[in-house]
Amino acid sequence: MNVKILEGNLEGKIKAHPSKSYAHRYLISCALSKGGFVKNIEYSDDIIATLDSLEALGFSFIRRFDSIEFLTFRKVTGVPVLNCNESGSTLRFLIPIALTIYDEVKFTGTERLIARGISEYEKAFKNSGIKFTKDKTSITAKGKLTSGEFHLDGNISSQYISGLLFALPTLDGDSKIIIEKSIESRPYVDITIDCIKRFGIEIALNSQEFIIKGNQSYLKYECIVEGDYSNAAFIDAFNYLGSNVEIEGLNPYSYQGDKKYLEYFKLLSEDFQTIDIKDSIDLGPVLFVFASLNHGAKFIGTKRLEIKESNRIKDLEVEMNKLGVTFVVKDDEVTVSKINTKVKEVEFDSHNDHRVLMSLSLYSSIMNVKITNSDCVKKSNPNFFIDLLKLKKGVEFYE
Repeated sequence: MNVKILEGNLEGKIKAHPSKSYAHRYLISCALSKGGFVKNIEYSDDIIATLDSLEALGFSFIRRFDSIEFLTFRKVTGVPVLNCNESGSTLRFLIPIALTIYDEVKFTGTERLIARGISEYEKAFKNSGIKFTKDKTSITAKGKLTSGEFHLDGNISSQYISGLLFALPTLDGDSKIIIEKSIESRPYVDITIDCIKRFGIEIALNSQEFIIKGNQSYLKYECIVEGDYSNAAFIDAFNYLGSNVEIEGLNPYSYQGDKKYLEYFKLLSEDFQTIDIKDSIDLGPVLFVFASLNHGAKFIGTKRLEIKESNRIKDLEVEMNKLGVTFVVKDDEVTVSKINTKVKEVEFDSHNDHRVLMSLSLYSSIMNVKITNSDCVKKSNPNFFIDLLKLKKGVEFYE
C-alpha cells in the first residue's frame, strides 16, 4: 500500500500512544511473574512479536482490547520457535530469558533483523558453552545460561544489557554485567531497571558494572504503559511548522530518552545547531527532516542509525536529496542542509522503515507527499494515518 499526505497543517487534540519501550519490558516482566496485568497496550507489529514469542516459550495470557492478563507458565515440548518478525527488542531481550528455561531455542525473523545480528551475545557467551547457528532468517541457540560475569560493549546496543538484566536475577548465583565502553542509549537501560524494580527485582550499579543477586523472583504487578515520546515527536514536530496540536498523556518525569525532542526541536528552530543524539538514536530520522525544514544542523553519535530497520542515514539521504537536501557523512556524524527545492508534490520510498516514513511525512507541511510501501508504519504506530485524519490532515491511499 502507498499513501498520499496532502499539504496542510494539523489541528486538534490527540492522546499519546503507549510507549513501545515500556510495553515490551512490562510484558516480559509480567510473564516472568506468571501473573498480573499490563494495561494501555497498542498492538503494533513489534508488540505482537513479543507476545507471540512469550506464548511460544510457554507463557499463557488473555489478550483483551488494550490490556493483557498473564496467567501461568508451562514448558513446551520440543524446541520452541519464536517469531521475532522485525523486532530487535524481542530478539535481544528474549535470548537470555529463553536460555534460562530451555537448552535449545530457535528465533526466526526477517532477513534484515537476522542480518543486524546478536554480536554481543556471541562474544559474551563465548566461554559459557552456549552456541549460535544462523541462516538468513533464523538463529538457533543451544546451551543453558548460568550466572557469572558478562562483558558487553555499551556502544553497540543497549538491548543486550537489558536482555541480561531481565534474565540474570532468576538464576542460581550472583552475576555481573561489565560494560567495556560507555553505554549509548543509556535511557533505555534506565527504563529496563525502572520496570523490573516495580516487579521486585534489585539491581546495583557500581561505575561500569551492574551487580545482580541471583535467586530473585518477579512479583506480580499491575502496570499501565505510559505515553510514548518517540511517536509523539512525529506529531509534535508539525507544531513547530505551523500546526496546532495538543498531545495528552505524556509523563513529564519519564525515563524515556526521546523526550529530548522537546529541547532539540526548540534549538533547531532557532539556528544551525550541533546535537549529540547517541542517547536518543531513534530520533535521528525526524531530527534530520526537521533540521532540513529549518536551518540545517550537524548531528553526532549517528553511527548506529546504519544498523536499524534500514540504513537510516543512507536511505534518508537518498529521499531527502529529492528536495535538494545535502548530507555530509563522516564516521559518527551527519551534517544536514536546508531544503533548496520547493515543489508541489514529491514521491518518497519508505525503505520499509516506519521511522523513515513518519519522518518524511513532515514535508507535507509545505507540499503534497507520496510515500510508497507505507504498511511498514504498523511496526510501531499502526494508527499513525488515523491520527493524521483526526487532526484534519488529508490522507489518501493508492496501489
